[in-house]
Amino acid sequence: MIDVFIKETGNTIIMTLLSSLIAFVIGGLLGVLLTFIKKGGLKENLTLYRILDVVINLIRSVPFVILLVVLMPYTRSLVGSSIGVKAMIVPLALAAIPFVGRLFENVFSEVDQNLIEMAQSLGASPFQILKEVILVESWPLLIQNMAVAMVTILGYGAMAGFTGAGGLGMLAISYGYYRPRQDIMLIAVIGLVVLVQIIEFIGNRLSQRLNHKK
Repeated sequence: MIDVFIKETGNTIIMTLLSSLIAFVIGGLLGVLLTFIKKGGLKENLTLYRILDVVINLIRSVPFVILLVVLMPYTRSLVGSSIGVKAMIVPLALAAIPFVGRLFENVFSEVDQNLIEMAQSLGASPFQILKEVILVESWPLLIQNMAVAMVTILGYGAMAGFTGAGGLGMLAISYGYYRPRQDIMLIAVIGLVVLVQIIEFIGNRLSQRLNHKK
């Protein structure tokens, strides 16, 4: 079981990292867009904002397990399978994108509006304001929220163990619950807790370091 534990721990890390990467890229761009087009934003477009707001809220309101099942046919057509590590990256990323987008929007909203207005008065373009003001001021809090998002994705991946996704969630369910083997269940849970602590530790340290550099 040691070999199985090591393998499934690796699968959990792979699912979490790849899904997080996709969610951070697409969700981050979504967060920037929402920040720009909201009321009072640099490129205000309330119609588009309301549409995206409704879509995000709808996706976020669907429980992950239900979303996972609904997406199975599309996942199968996209990656050739609806189970396994590779197949789980699709629903994990899709579930996390609106969550990450909302997190990024909330973080960007914390930036001092006076700094943005000052940059505008100096003739800075929206891209320059994003790069030189919003991102610079947001990085410490942004890193913390990215760690929160990764922990959420890790939790989603554990739930996906019910569908044969692989990872520590599958180990806990297949061996710990159905066998049943309480020792394996405990080891899987401890593994998940350790991964959560590592993610939060790295996120907090990076956030503190960036905050000191400001």
